[in-house]
Amino acid sequence: QVQLVESGGGLVQTGGSLTLSCAASGRTFSGYTVAWFRQAPGEERQFVAAIRRTTSTTFYVDSVKGRFTISRDAAKNTVYLQMKMLEPEDTAVYYCAVSDSPGISIATMNSYGYWGQGTQVTVSS
Repeated sequence: QVQLVESGGGLVQTGGSLTLSCAASGRTFSGYTVAWFRQAPGEERQFVAAIRRTTSTTFYVDSVKGRFTISRDAAKNTVYLQMKMLEPEDTAVYYCAVSDSPGISIATMNSYGYWGQGTQVTVSS
């Protein structure tokens, strides 16, 4: 069993930066795919970024490429999402998710069996 706790959300102005953290307990992240999704009010949950098991290969939705960076600290059992040049369109609740299965479709919600409770990110214009 994996328990995930996100933190680091908040209110920031357009162009600002935030770093989200996803801390895991129960199991380590080292052998898993970890992703960030986000959900804006009235919209479906959307894939943002993922870091693949063992290889640390990263994936991003086009709208955040060059602005967001996902990384993993195995020693701290934590995954981060560094967000720069934030835009009002980035406003959402951000969730981290973990999959313990190989060969998953990384952008598909059903690929992930464990989810955190979410952290709110609000970008003011």
